[in-house]
Amino acid sequence: MSRIRLAAVSPLLLVALACDKGSSHTATVAATVSTIDSTSPSLDSSVSASSRPLPPVPVSYEDAESAFKKGQYSDAAELFAAYVESKPENPWGRYMLGLSAWKAGDLARAEQAFDEALTLDPAHLKSMVNSTRVLLERGKNSGALERITGALEIAPQSAEASRLHGRVLAQIGRNEEAIVAYQRAAALDERDTWAMNNLGLLYIQLGRYAEALPPLARATELNPRSPVFQNNLGQALERLGYYTEARKAYQSAVASDSGYVKASTGLARVTGIEQPEGVTAPDLKALADEFRATVQQWAFVARDTVSDLPDSAEVQ
Repeated sequence: MSRIRLAAVSPLLLVALACDKGSSHTATVAATVSTIDSTSPSLDSSVSASSRPLPPVPVSYEDAESAFKKGQYSDAAELFAAYVESKPENPWGRYMLGLSAWKAGDLARAEQAFDEALTLDPAHLKSMVNSTRVLLERGKNSGALERITGALEIAPQSAEASRLHGRVLAQIGRNEEAIVAYQRAAALDERDTWAMNNLGLLYIQLGRYAEALPPLARATELNPRSPVFQNNLGQALERLGYYTEARKAYQSAVASDSGYVKASTGLARVTGIEQPEGVTAPDLKALADEFRATVQQWAFVARDTVSDLPDSAEVQ
């Protein structure tokens, strides 16, 4: 069983978008040059105002960030690319270029931008964390593990980094270590619903459906409108034969996102199936409370700097 050392829990690192350190940082994008009519009789250097090249248009960090916040990720990537041309020493510009390119689906450009940000600032935590996600999506698991391990060395009390560490470990088949990483993330942030969801999903993938219920019950209690959380809860309930409760979870998922195919398929699968006689539906509220109490114990361990988390049950 892998065991880990917890330091005292510090305030969580914010996940907000990075802000520029000065509004005066600008870059330039060359405007399109008008073509002079070849039939013009003018042979001297005087050219009409309409045919002169337009002056460069300034691009500030705020301009590019505004496009990002509007969800215009391709535009934001081009704007941040222009910004870093004149501010090449600013790692935040390259970080935001990477983030924009990733959101726009250009993974290669995103990886390069994050790498450049880390060249400028090797301890740039946000670039380390988000480049890990890009590396995972590109199937570069070894690079992702190296990157997130470095992030944890810099910020061992980051719940986000611990959660992502769990994702990487699960991706490469180190499942028990992934479970501990997700538990650690939940201990560092008792409201990290994605850590709870990821833990529950991993238990489902391992066939440990009963263990999946408490973290998923707590995740859906904290965020009942998440179709992903409700769908995963529905899967665990269905596998355990709790068809009535599974139907309710799938219905909640579809109500939040009518286009969520997995939830719609699950709902169709359990609709019409009767609960077996003698099967008592689980008390999801009690399971959520149980998981919350367990997480508080883990957090207490963290605050007291005791070396290890409690063992997870039924280690395989």
